[in-house]
Amino acid sequence: MKRWMAMVAVFLMLAGLASAAEEELKVGDEQGVIPLYQGKPYLHVMHEGRSVKVQRVQDREFELHGYFARTSRECPPFCLGPMSVDPGVKTVGELEIFHFMENQMRDGTGVLIDARTPEWYAKGTIPGSINLPFTLLSKDADDLEMEEVLEQLGAKPREEVGPVTRKLEEWGLLDRKYVTDKWDFSECKELVLWCNGPACGQSPRAIQGLLDVGYPAEKIGYYRGGMQVWQLFGLTTIN
Repeated sequence: MKRWMAMVAVFLMLAGLASAAEEELKVGDEQGVIPLYQGKPYLHVMHEGRSVKVQRVQDREFELHGYFARTSRECPPFCLGPMSVDPGVKTVGELEIFHFMENQMRDGTGVLIDARTPEWYAKGTIPGSINLPFTLLSKDADDLEMEEVLEQLGAKPREEVGPVTRKLEEWGLLDRKYVTDKWDFSECKELVLWCNGPACGQSPRAIQGLLDVGYPAEKIGYYRGGMQVWQLFGLTTIN
């Protein structure tokens, strides 16, 4: 009887170990893949004319090293910024970025903007991003380069407005929601801007520059996590 009970105990112990091992193998889905997020192993996004697979690093022993692994930097300039850049601008996370990639970016109505300097962009960027540095997006509304960028993003210069139309707009009888004296933003693209992370002020400055020239706040998103958090989660970057 004792021998039989001992055999049962050993069997249960082995079964428990096997179950634990099986659970360890299922960190991701049934094939052992670490998914991008629940139910989604990866996605594809176009970057400079080619399709790039966005996924998480599959090495479970992977550790982040280098610049973005550092926890301490001088403040200023590397001070933690607020969660919100502007009350009208939505702060987004990684899942919202994935959704943006598969919807607005895919149908051409959205632009993911790396607002860092070209030197940082060349070191590696989030797939699908275009580089519009904060130094450019902070320019005056009358600056030629700023005008070219706004047109690239779907804004249209307004033609000369007559005194009657202007007065009707001032009285609120004509819709001016997406219109300024100089620009019509009715068909402008949705934007998500990012830089190096929560302690980076480059994308907030770029967003403020866009708001200053009249770009609608509800058409702008702010990815506060930036490159630091993107890499922390082992997500694909591209040079």
